[in-house]
Amino acid sequence: MSISTDYPSPVTVNGYACKNCTDVDNAKKHIDPAHPKDGPFGVNKTDAAAPASPAVKFGGALAGLIASLDPTAQPAPTQGARLDISA
Repeated sequence: MSISTDYPSPVTVNGYACKNCTDVDNAKKHIDPAHPKDGPFGVNKTDAAAPASPAVKFGGALAGLIASLDPTAQPAPTQGARLDISA
């Protein structure tokens, strides 16, 4: 009889597929067993290859809001920003 360190079929704990007891312990702490160095809920994740995308995309009248929050964007002239005092 051979003893295996992995389960015969993966179990799911907190949404993570676990193959052994160590994976289950990590999953109970909300640590992804496939990437344990990322920490709980992936707070220490350092994946620079992932594209940065906003969590919310506005449309309609709010579509320009994201561009206005970009610190590198040039500010658009707004009404009342210029005053003609030559008259």
